[in-house]
Amino acid sequence: MTTAKELQVKEKQEVSSAAEQTKPGLVFTPAVDIFESDREITLLADMPGVAANDISIDLRDGVLTISGDVKPWESAEEKDVLIEFEVGKYYRQFTLSEAIDQAKIDAQLKEGVLKLALPKLAKAQPRKIAVNAG
Repeated sequence: MTTAKELQVKEKQEVSSAAEQTKPGLVFTPAVDIFESDREITLLADMPGVAANDISIDLRDGVLTISGDVKPWESAEEKDVLIEFEVGKYYRQFTLSEAIDQAKIDAQLKEGVLKLALPKLAKAQPRKIAVNAG
């Protein structure tokens, strides 16, 4: 028996932070899904309209910062008629635990979704211990 899940549309949410921005414009919080296995943590961040070369991922003092710029679609010769897709910047930060192998973090962007693979250190991964008779 399958259960139908209701599809809920989540609008872009503007960042509500006390931090001051150095550039004018809107700043949005990307929606994120996080999954964990024995070997790694996977983070998926929705960043529609951001090109791979417009994403910045910074790791400093155990804090992972993701940011990306959405550039306007229209050219200088075009006039706005209706704009529903707001442009601006995506920004989100995460504090990483010491169990993450920070040197092996991998990032990929596909169809507006940023995927970060955060592998765990070998010492943080569970293991089975064999029992010897004797």
